[in-house]
Amino acid sequence: MNLITTTEALSDACSRLSQHPFVTVDTEFLRETTYYPKLCLIQMAGPDPTDAYLIDPLAEGISLEPFMALMSDESVVKVFHSARQDLEIVWNLGGIVPVPLFDTQVAAMVCGYGDSVSYEQLVNDLAKAKVDKSSRFTDWSRRPLTDAQLTYALSDVTHLVKVYEALMEQLQKNGRLDWLAEEMSVLTSPETYQADPGNAWRRLAGRLRKPKEVAILMEVAAWREREAQSRDVPRGRILKDDAMIDIATSAPRSVEALGRLRSIPNGFERSRTGADILEAVERGVARDPASIAMPERSRGRGNTGAVVDLLKVLLKAVSEQEGVAPKIVATVEELEAIAESDTANVPSLHGWRRALFGEKALALKNGRLGLVLERGRVRLRPITEA
Repeated sequence: MNLITTTEALSDACSRLSQHPFVTVDTEFLRETTYYPKLCLIQMAGPDPTDAYLIDPLAEGISLEPFMALMSDESVVKVFHSARQDLEIVWNLGGIVPVPLFDTQVAAMVCGYGDSVSYEQLVNDLAKAKVDKSSRFTDWSRRPLTDAQLTYALSDVTHLVKVYEALMEQLQKNGRLDWLAEEMSVLTSPETYQADPGNAWRRLAGRLRKPKEVAILMEVAAWREREAQSRDVPRGRILKDDAMIDIATSAPRSVEALGRLRSIPNGFERSRTGADILEAVERGVARDPASIAMPERSRGRGNTGAVVDLLKVLLKAVSEQEGVAPKIVATVEELEAIAESDTANVPSLHGWRRALFGEKALALKNGRLGLVLERGRVRLRPITEA
């Protein structure tokens, strides 16, 4: 089993794959010590068993331009499993998002295989094969790669061919290709992979309750993101999440106040980084709290807890009845938003989700739909006025 290590060989492989209607793709990468993932291996395969390739992006002198050209070829469907991190790598290296796209994990959820179904389970169920996971967590940056690593890596895309074909057949039978297309629109949007430091605060904002705290978090998180990007190190190497929350809630405005925080290492407050943090805190304090739009999660459930619980039961019942994973229909945060407002701007009140679940959720909330237990199963019953 040979690795492709030259641009010429890669160009030949991509030329062959471009003749097929679809190509399966996977990558192996490392990101434990970097901000941006380090690409270590590319795997690709077509429906013809002879068209399966391993590409070494670390080989001296190799150009990935033929690979990027294939990813941009709109006549070939690019098939990934749990595509987001792979797509992030392609975006970072080439500034493109592969289209058209098919994510087998999302497709499996649409087909009712459960929330975040694993690749191994799909291979077992649809390709009738077993995946040897022993090489999964090996160091893919070390050379030479072992035969076991190469065999494992290639199987990721060869099994994926059968998984894709089986899922595509199911989607065509149940008329849900449009559902999948709606999901792929998010994954194929460049905005999904543009790490804007100005949005870095959103990941942690749910742990805060006050606008002034969120204002400080906005500034400190943006500073940390820029630092991590410029130094290409993980965010936690710059400042831990717990320290970010401590800073946002305590708003230290002096070296001494910053040093008193338990989550800040000794002496950290007197470093250049400490000075940068204090400057970010000042920018946050200067923000007008009234201008801060608090995230939904931090608003609390108020008096809608019982309604949310009923909506959870409805979601589970509808998902079982329709053969679709609950997670792809609605999240808990969306149920909380629906409980608070009939016009909540959430995905479950738009598109196919609204037809499948959203209308029923509003009907349940407003007394037009009931839930009954029949032979151990939850059933939906319209409620008509007497």
